[in-house]
Amino acid sequence: MDRRLVLNAQIAVERGHRLDIMEAVDEESGRAAVLQFVDLDTGIRYVADESTRGEVVRWSGRVLDCTVTIGAGARTVLTVDVEGDGAGATNARAALLGADAAAEAAKAEADRWGGADGVPEPEADRFW
Repeated sequence: MDRRLVLNAQIAVERGHRLDIMEAVDEESGRAAVLQFVDLDTGIRYVADESTRGEVVRWSGRVLDCTVTIGAGARTVLTVDVEGDGAGATNARAALLGADAAAEAAKAEADRWGGADGVPEPEADRFW
């Protein structure tokens, strides 16, 4: 899966370079802000001046495209192919929300069918 990173800086990263990226995920909006990334092929570390808010996630990938915009609105757009399972770390929050919903649905279904947490009925007295 490809991820697009928009950075408020002019940074040229060569296509094919491997990156190690740390992002802070805002818990309210779900948006990710890049805190730092390391070009693993050159060893250069780029650090943002932003304060960390929310959960910090780390992931790695390979640069597919780099576009540097110069002028008043200077920025860099990196397209990164996410390594690993292809989902990317910031999708972990969405996966956990889906897992929570599935667990709640399973609990509701178990309750509907009697559940496993019910107290067993007392045994009837036996007469011999």
